[in-house]
This record gives sequence, C-alpha cells and structure tokens, in this order.
Amino acid sequence: MASAKPASGEDSLIARYFRPLATDPGAYSLDDDAAALKPSGDDIVVTMDAIVEGVHFLADDPPDTVARKALRVNLSDLAAKGATPAGFVLTLALRSVDEAWLKPFAAALGEDASQFGCPLLGGDTVSTPGPLMISVTAFGRVPPGKMVHRSGAKVGERVMVTGTIGDAALGLAVLRGGKVHAAADTAAREALVGRYRIPQPRVAMAEIISEYTSASMDVSDGLAGDLAKLCRVSGVSAVIDLAQVPLSDSARDLVSRGVVGLETLIVGGDDYEILCTIPEDRVEAFEAAAQRAGVALSSIGTIVTGSSIPKFVNDEGKEIALERLSYSHF
Repeated sequence: MASAKPASGEDSLIARYFRPLATDPGAYSLDDDAAALKPSGDDIVVTMDAIVEGVHFLADDPPDTVARKALRVNLSDLAAKGATPAGFVLTLALRSVDEAWLKPFAAALGEDASQFGCPLLGGDTVSTPGPLMISVTAFGRVPPGKMVHRSGAKVGERVMVTGTIGDAALGLAVLRGGKVHAAADTAAREALVGRYRIPQPRVAMAEIISEYTSASMDVSDGLAGDLAKLCRVSGVSAVIDLAQVPLSDSARDLVSRGVVGLETLIVGGDDYEILCTIPEDRVEAFEAAAQRAGVALSSIGTIVTGSSIPKFVNDEGKEIALERLSYSHF
C-alpha cells in the first residue's frame, strides 16, 4: 500500500493558519482549486486592492494591523458601491514563513472576517525576495442593478462624506517622526496612528448608499483627488467649503496651531471614508439613515456644471490652490 504524499510547506501553512478562516461551505475547507459563491439573485460586486510593505504599511507595523488593513480597504470599496460583504480570496507574498508574524496576522484576519461577515474563500501563498505584499479580492452582494457608480453625480446635488478626513495621513506622519510627532500628545498620536493602520470601513452604510446616493466612492487616495475622479467621470465639477470638511479633534488642533495645513489633510490618502452625492430632496432622509447606522456624516459642498477640477474655498469664499490633488503610485 502506497504511503500518502506528504503535505508541502505551502499546504501546511494554509492548513495551520488559514483553513480555520474558511468557514463558508463554498470554500471547501481550502482543499480545492476554486471556491463557489452560492447564488442569491443579487448582483455580485468584485473589488481588489493590494497593500505593499513600504507603500501602504511600514515594515515594523504589527502583523495584526496589516491583516486588518488588507481586508478593510476592500470592504470600504464594497460599502461605497452599496454592497454587503460575501467573501474574499487572499494572495500572500512572504519572504519567509515566520510563525511569530503569521499567527497574529491570521488571527486578526479571522476576527475581521467574522466581524464583517466576509469569510475567506481561497487564495494563494507565494515566496518573494522583495517586500511583503498582501492582495485581497473581495466579493459583495447588491440588489440587481443597484450598485452605485462614480458616474452618477448630477448638478445641484449635495456632496457628502462620512467620518473625518486626514487622520491617516497624520498617523503616517507621526510614525515617520518630525514635527507632527513632536506636536501631538500621546493620546493624539495613538489615535492618529490607529486611523492609519486600521481603517474603519463603513459597512453599515452599504444599503443606505445603495438606496439614497447618485454617485459614490471611497476616499483612498485623498479627498481632493478622489472627488476629482468622481466629477470627471460624471461630467461635472464641484465647489467644496473647506470649513465643512470634517476633522477629528486631533487634526483640528494640529491645523489650528499651524503644525500642518488643511491642504495636507485633503490630499492625504488612506481615509477610507465614503464620498457621495445625494439629490437635495433626499438629504434629510439620508442623514437620518446614517444617524441610525451610527455613522457620522458631513455635507461639504455642491455639484456644479463644468469640467474643471473641483474648487476648494475658504471661509472667505476664496479658492485655495492645491499643489497636488492626491497620492499617486506613479
């Protein structure tokens, strides 16, 4: 009788760290070459984001925060499309098999998968001589034809955003040292770094976004640049009141003391808030729904005619010229 073929190192890694996360029956305990999403009559929304060491997270970031960020940036995209999570696949490129790193990484990924109802369906693990890379492809469900696009903004609609803007950019600045680190107190540093390392995807807003908004996207590369993208594909422009852009207490304090300018906050990336436009006659109902969902919401401007990049004006009505609109990889 032939002996069973021993498991490969990759198979052992998957079995030990990731099979416990594959709770959906369609994942087949990660024993097959593919997974199956059970049909439900909804449209399937697919999004994919990769995070790379040295670009989206720092080499010494705790592995549990890296895991949460990898999944949550994709959940943010789903929420902005009005989709509720259904599952995800994972590609993990590692320099080595480091149990001290993998154990907390897998544990945090499993906790988030359970919290957000987004089980692991499959994926791949590979070795790399380069920086660590985690790529997640997430699947969501939305009623037929109800996915919200970037391209639906109309003249006269209100521009709104969830949460606060600029905290993640400040968190990265804290980790890099310098004037922001020196100016912020311990509590502020911890809060800002937390926003950089662990996004808060607005999953609770998914159905609300689908029901009320005309156009929507998540803020990943900076409010100014992402608004410009939304306006461009919608064939419109916008006027934004800088005084209405929502800031955390920590960010507002740093701006008021001149440590950073407001421009730094509206062009910084990694906010993972939802930016959307809403017809004026639906704003009140939208705000009430967001309040019931426990998500802070701010009205920051208006969609206007034209093809120019959005204008950001100060409390005196003067336009503020931005040297750049957002973070860009290239």
